[in-house]
Amino acid sequence: MTTILHLGLGSFHRAHQALYLHQLRQQGDTRWSITGGNLRPDMAETIAALQAQNGAYTLETVTPQGERSYTRIESIQRVIPYQDDLDPLIAVGAEADTRIISFTVTEAGYYLDAKNQLDWATFADLRADLDTVKSGQTGHTLYGALVSILRARMQAGAGAVTLMNCDNLRHNGERSRGGLLQFIDALGDSALKAWVEHNTSSPNAMVDRITPRPTPDVAERVKAATGWDDRAALMGESFIQWVIEDNFIAGRPAWEKVGVEMVDSVDAYEEAKIRLLNATHSCIAWAGTLVGYQYIHEGTHDAAIRRMAYDYVTDDTIPVLDTPEKPSPLDLRQYRDVVLDRFGNPAIQDTNQRVAMDGYSKIPGFIAPTIRERLARGESIASVAMLPALFLAYLQRWHEGKIAYTYQDQAMDPKAAHAICASADPVAAFAADPVLWGPLASRSQLVDALRVAHARVQRFVQNHLGAV
Repeated sequence: MTTILHLGLGSFHRAHQALYLHQLRQQGDTRWSITGGNLRPDMAETIAALQAQNGAYTLETVTPQGERSYTRIESIQRVIPYQDDLDPLIAVGAEADTRIISFTVTEAGYYLDAKNQLDWATFADLRADLDTVKSGQTGHTLYGALVSILRARMQAGAGAVTLMNCDNLRHNGERSRGGLLQFIDALGDSALKAWVEHNTSSPNAMVDRITPRPTPDVAERVKAATGWDDRAALMGESFIQWVIEDNFIAGRPAWEKVGVEMVDSVDAYEEAKIRLLNATHSCIAWAGTLVGYQYIHEGTHDAAIRRMAYDYVTDDTIPVLDTPEKPSPLDLRQYRDVVLDRFGNPAIQDTNQRVAMDGYSKIPGFIAPTIRERLARGESIASVAMLPALFLAYLQRWHEGKIAYTYQDQAMDPKAAHAICASADPVAAFAADPVLWGPLASRSQLVDALRVAHARVQRFVQNHLGAV
């Protein structure tokens, strides 16, 4: 049997990539299976449950109309418990039958700046991981772990392998590959670099499915519906999409038979997903938190918040993604409407806490490109500026200790964020942050637009059911 080694057995992977392979296996093509484990000692209870259930678990799927269905997924044939030296994961990665190594680590876990360079200065854990690997131990960032796996594979003569990114990072295959090669350069391992360049491929891909963190009531509904006491049950929306560049150096499953779109380029799909879906999701989460909502669907059904999201997409984003010179292959207005319908699904119970995280990666990754392109065309950024203005107001609330949940942001320097909020002119300090804005930092058009948008956000918070 041919193996996909997956790093990061979180909810999204189990509701997305693992489901597609399960569907293929259900059709009778059982040539591929997944072996999975984590690079860090998190999700211990879920990993233990998956082990006890031989990798099987139940996915609850919910439509926008509230219809629920249940699928027992069995494509994960082996679950590897966490071990600090990662030896079991490394051993699987070095097997000749392992032809794909896939991963979900979230955007901030790639440690890349706006120029796609590893940001050694900002990330102490990245520097520490490099030192760990230099000392002969196994690293626990994606790059440190991949170095250990690929070295073992090279030494074993196990052959070529595809490195498959399953995250929301723009140009995710190219950029994660670039980060890996830079990490190897920093190690000074020229032999490994040459091997990776000749024996791996890194297809870009776009992934999409809303998958909230599982709550205890999911397992209760699963047991009531199926009779199975499933301690690794999870839930996702009915919508699902996966678009992959067909660039696999060592073979792949016949995913096209189960609805995966295998294409020459994912660029247009990727931009639509990141800007119309991911950025809008963040907009709703930040705005919803500011006015006391707990869930995404509550903000989506708030007329003022929905209007902010709708205007951001319609006024500023669609015009730069669908032009006479380069028309989009997607109907972006229809895509916008489908996205808002999905976000409004009350059955998903997706929390603002989950979606609001990692703003310091999402501003430069999801939102700044639209601002940059609008300014380059001499056009207004009034609607898109509302999103970073919402995040600034959110940061100010965090600074005051008034966010109702723990905010997580791997790319944020808390001291720098507190300094922005404590400054005499928070808007100017926010607009000057190079982590958020790169070359756009302190541009007068950005500062001016953020001032107007920040004032609008303050009015929205004071009277959030009125017109913005």
